[in-house]
Amino acid sequence: MDSSFFPADLILRSSAVFTGSEEEPRAAAVAVAGDRIVWVGDPADMPEELQGPDTEVRDFGDALIMPGFHDAHMHVFHSALYLSPLAERFVGDNEADAVARLAPLAARRPAGSWLLTQGWRDYLWDPAGMPSKSSLDAAYSDRPVAMYSGDAHTLWLNSCALERLGITDDTVPPAGGSYDRDEEGHLTGIVREAAAMELMPRIVAEFSTEELLDAYRSFERYLNEHGITGVCDVSLMAMPGLDFVRDDLYAQLEVNDELTVRVSMFPTLLEDRSRLDELQAEHTGPLLQARGFKQFFDGVSSQHTAWVHDPYTNARFDGDCGRPTVGPEVMEALVAPAAAEGHAVRVHAIGDEAIHQCLDIFERHPVEDASARHTIEHLENFQPADIERLARAGVIASVQPRHITLDPGGPERDLGAERVPYMWPFRTLLDTGAILAFGTDSPVTDIDPLDAVYTAVTRRDADTHEPEGGWLPEEAITLAEALRAYTAGSAAAAQRSGELGELAPGQYADLVALSPNPFALPPEDVQQAKVQATYVGGKQVYGAD
Repeated sequence: MDSSFFPADLILRSSAVFTGSEEEPRAAAVAVAGDRIVWVGDPADMPEELQGPDTEVRDFGDALIMPGFHDAHMHVFHSALYLSPLAERFVGDNEADAVARLAPLAARRPAGSWLLTQGWRDYLWDPAGMPSKSSLDAAYSDRPVAMYSGDAHTLWLNSCALERLGITDDTVPPAGGSYDRDEEGHLTGIVREAAAMELMPRIVAEFSTEELLDAYRSFERYLNEHGITGVCDVSLMAMPGLDFVRDDLYAQLEVNDELTVRVSMFPTLLEDRSRLDELQAEHTGPLLQARGFKQFFDGVSSQHTAWVHDPYTNARFDGDCGRPTVGPEVMEALVAPAAAEGHAVRVHAIGDEAIHQCLDIFERHPVEDASARHTIEHLENFQPADIERLARAGVIASVQPRHITLDPGGPERDLGAERVPYMWPFRTLLDTGAILAFGTDSPVTDIDPLDAVYTAVTRRDADTHEPEGGWLPEEAITLAEALRAYTAGSAAAAQRSGELGELAPGQYADLVALSPNPFALPPEDVQQAKVQATYVGGKQVYGAD
């Protein structure tokens, strides 16, 4: 795009502009024509013809102008739903408190309708311990209750819900899932992994399209208020037809000119790969595209469903190493043809053995399209040699900084002191040349990017600011590195490098202004920075005033 032939539509100026290619911000101007950046540089050097009579010029003073935040790993349907009036989101202090917190939802939802929540974490309760249907039955005997755990891998149901879903003591769970039972073999109401995931479509079926669109609209506003200009909407289900990547809702918002976030969709990788082909053919606009596949290799460490090489330190039975959701040979049979067709694949792998086996597969089957890269999601604990191997293989590490402090003491409890040094090793990963992509795994953690950045640069929890000095502080990274992971790194995971993630001519004009400038703050104070304005494709979608 040759800026010498026409004036810009918009020029933003600041004494602190972080383009993403430097370690520190500098005084600069950013010129935008249409939805693209056409010029970036010292304001004194800006060509005169860029500023015409109709050019909007805005000076942000000392506020930081930077690329918009791009969440590399988000489940938009569930995030929007749990923040809407249709559901609730909370942890609770204990089992009884979690049941009590259902009251406001029960009061506003129609009689007999589902009560749906997300957020409980039994290991954070006092007393800790897995809940059961009996406490829910005592309070809600005549309406179904479905309470997803904070990590979205476990579902807590009451008897009415089990009956409505047709689950009995004789029901066989799907592959990769399970139903907890008491000593007599009766259902406790706890449903895990694939068995929990497959029930979600039936639970949310009572919500209308317009109700869901309202939830998406509200969630978009929430994203923009936090400086988020793009998201990777990744499948939450590893089963046919259950990925919850709702392109139909996005498409309606796009038609109505209500789509204010750039969305990259990643549906489930199946033997039948036609869904991605269909999405790519149907959604070709700059705001809504399908960019690759997603699959699952294991579960979560806190429930011992993440696949680890050596047994858990607090093993629940002999040989307790978690398990793969599918065998390595099945995963390879899924990845190989997708990669050969030029499609990048993103794989959920938390345990060290899942990561190791995933790297084996990715090394044997790189993406045929040289501009695309495979991605591993979460990567919580490594076999030491695999850290450097990740960079050599060119595989992107899509990580969620706030996961580090979700379960204080959990890594030591589950994996032991010898494995802890290899958990979430951001500094080491960058030093070996790996690409980090930051996100939140929302609704598992909140979408606020500055909270995640705070944790990445301090290794402390964004809410409690514990532990003092940081957890594994040697793995902390710099502010510039964290912001790059949340912009250019996430653009790479979205398979959109070169058009997103930096302030450079030719890239989409997705920008955010923050004040005070976080670079002027000590690391422990970066959360003081607040979003002043958010732009997507040169259009302001949020302004603080």
